[in-house]
Amino acid sequence: MCLPRQSTPRIKIPLLVPAIDQLAQLYARPVFLQGREHQISAAFFEDECRNVGPTSVQFGVISVLQASLGLYQSSLARALGFDKVTVLRVLRGLKSRGLIMRTTPAISRRSLALLMLNAGRALLLQAQDPVEGAYQRLMAPLNDEQQSQQVKLLQALTVGLESDAREAFVPHDRGAPKY
Repeated sequence: MCLPRQSTPRIKIPLLVPAIDQLAQLYARPVFLQGREHQISAAFFEDECRNVGPTSVQFGVISVLQASLGLYQSSLARALGFDKVTVLRVLRGLKSRGLIMRTTPAISRRSLALLMLNAGRALLLQAQDPVEGAYQRLMAPLNDEQQSQQVKLLQALTVGLESDAREAFVPHDRGAPKY
């Protein structure tokens, strides 16, 4: 006796989006575009500053320190939106190059205050033109109105998404406590 043949259930396979469409979607996503812009921006910074020496993170650190004398490490981390470990590593490098000094203030033995040394101020001054050159190269494809709009849009994104950031960004107020 022949048993009726059982039919295999039909599995619906979703139609795949053609690969070219998937790539177009990827290339249009802000996370891809912002990542690519960051790569280009970092390359411009490194290229322009190669003879002067600071990385973009080091430049950020010494810029904040110059504007905020005697700042504590934790405040510095918040003023840049960096984690404390990253800031500590950068500070160690800057200290080993004789650019900054870390001191223990009398009011708080658990905190370290940061002071920019003359060599750090000199580096910051030397880096100004190369950093501006990197910025100009990055913004060159945009006209003045687009440049302004780009900065405003990035500020709106960072402010609007701040609550989701891994590390808090708290711009340092010169009149605020430094710890």
